[in-house]
Amino acid sequence: MAKRVFSSFLVHAAGCATAVAVGAMFPAPSLGQTAAPAARATTAAASTAYKAPRTPWGDPDLQGNFTNLYEVGTPLERPKQFAGRRQEDIPAAELKKYKDDVRQRTLNNFEGPIHAPDHWWQDVYDPRKGQQAWFITDPEDGMIPPLTPEAQRRNAARAEARRNSGRGPADSWTDRSLYDRCLTRGFPNSMMPTIYGNSYQIFQGPGYVAITYEMIHETRIVPLDPRPHVGKGIQLDMGDARGHWEGDTLVVESRNYMERSIYRNANPDTLRLTERFTRVGPNTVRWEVTVNDPATWTKPWTFAMPLTMSNEETLMPYECHEGNYGLKNILSAARAEEREAAAKKP
Repeated sequence: MAKRVFSSFLVHAAGCATAVAVGAMFPAPSLGQTAAPAARATTAAASTAYKAPRTPWGDPDLQGNFTNLYEVGTPLERPKQFAGRRQEDIPAAELKKYKDDVRQRTLNNFEGPIHAPDHWWQDVYDPRKGQQAWFITDPEDGMIPPLTPEAQRRNAARAEARRNSGRGPADSWTDRSLYDRCLTRGFPNSMMPTIYGNSYQIFQGPGYVAITYEMIHETRIVPLDPRPHVGKGIQLDMGDARGHWEGDTLVVESRNYMERSIYRNANPDTLRLTERFTRVGPNTVRWEVTVNDPATWTKPWTFAMPLTMSNEETLMPYECHEGNYGLKNILSAARAEEREAAAKKP
């Protein structure tokens, strides 16, 4: 019930800008780069420990309602306090304390009526049930590899263009993010945990898998036949996906991303994202993503997290456009600030 009330509150009272503010707290080997062997070994070990049920046509059955709500607040990179350690080196008691601290800090940040009344969403938010202290599994240091010189130049050019544009952060709705505007979170951001809307539904049919995301309600269709990717002239916010099975693991390789929604300022022409979905228990699917872009990072890197099957966290309506008062209020506040500044001028 708390999730239902909070979702309605955000859509119809605060708009999508609330989701943006909350989300800001938190992220196939090709082109001469190599994949992540440590992550591959982890997935292989997990997949042999549990035998997934089968669909009527014989594929491993991944279908259901899933959430990564319990990993909210988990950082992408390894925190400094765990330097030199692996996930498996952290005792359960230490992990629990760390998750308790994350929960308390987050709740403290959102106390008061500005964000939501007490007990509207806070009771559902419980990272103490989370299983990881960070997400990156490769490299072993748990850190995103350095940017290439090309990426550094590209980012500097983008920043300079913004500085020289003459535009403010809210001169128009076009100055706001695609997330503010209810258009997309992009990919893989759409499946990264934030404080609400962390539900996903996986559907399967012969030759296809579809994944629907609660936030923005985007759906990816993944063909499993050997058809080639679409041409480079077609770009998509969620990428062009193609999948196949490796044992009980669904492998999905996506490319052809739009620059406007590209992940972490990567190069749309060279970014390849390879996902691995492995059912490792009756109610758990391990979701793993290898980020491969030789024009942006010096080597590929991989992150992973569990998706928990839960019919208590089913997809809720996300009528962001119909109730996007957040965007309206951002723009009206900017106009009010401009009027105030003009009134102070001599």
